[in-house]
Amino acid sequence: MTLDTAPAPAAAAPAAAAPPRKRVLRPGRLGVHAFLMAVSLAFLAPLLLAVYASLRPYDETSEHGYFSLPKKLSFDYYQQAFSDSGMMKYFINTLIIAVPGVLLTLFFASFVAFAVSRLRMRGSIVLLMLFTAGNLLPQQVIVTPLYVLFNRIPLPYWMSDSMTMFDSFWAVIAVQVGFQIGFCVFVLANFMRTLPQEILEAAIVDGASVWTQYWRITLPLCRPALAALGTLQFTWMYNDFLWALVFISDGDKLPITSALNNLRGQFFTDYNLLAAGSVIVALPTLIVFLLLQRHFIAGLTLGSTKG
Repeated sequence: MTLDTAPAPAAAAPAAAAPPRKRVLRPGRLGVHAFLMAVSLAFLAPLLLAVYASLRPYDETSEHGYFSLPKKLSFDYYQQAFSDSGMMKYFINTLIIAVPGVLLTLFFASFVAFAVSRLRMRGSIVLLMLFTAGNLLPQQVIVTPLYVLFNRIPLPYWMSDSMTMFDSFWAVIAVQVGFQIGFCVFVLANFMRTLPQEILEAAIVDGASVWTQYWRITLPLCRPALAALGTLQFTWMYNDFLWALVFISDGDKLPITSALNNLRGQFFTDYNLLAAGSVIVALPTLIVFLLLQRHFIAGLTLGSTKG
């Protein structure tokens, strides 16, 4: 007795690979790209013009104009701007103001944001609104009251040569922290709300204290947001000119933004030299942004797709 076995079905022929699809820019997307390129060029144009002018002699630009073709390009103005304005001293003054200001702002803001967003406490929404409303107050309104107040707050000699808060770095740092903390609280509180609540609940079950929940659990998760805010805060504090001009009378304590005034003559100003000084002053903020670019972009986009 023989068993009839059905023939095995033929193996299916492999499907032919589909040809790669070519990306075609639609008219609407092409318009968006053109608009973004135009906006980028509009923002970069002043910087590119300053760099271009700083590499040319003033006599050449005064005769042929800033938009003429160069006959000679050199970095002589950069060396002259750095030496004539004493920028190294002003760079150090700026770092003394900006670095502690950024660290204190992020620490206090993250602490308040943690209490508002992660702890169950009464009036948290009102507290968040109070910190946010502080950003709506024009800074120039309280210049005179702060000037009088800082002249009356005593400080020991090792903290201030004037024996008061006026004419010291502490006054500028305090104002920077006070005005920037509201914005940071608003951003960090909204970012912390996107973090899973189950993480803190598990930590509470394991016996974690409030400080442990804040310092060892929440802050590491907020690293992208802190990097983004740190970049913004350093840029704002670095470029500030108003508060140092109001609360510091000693010229040797002024920040880097005031060093450009040393490049302006009483009767004549070499604008090519001034452009070179402006480019040097802008370099630290550009370096900070390039170093923290990945964290900065991540901090801006994280939480945008929740839900």
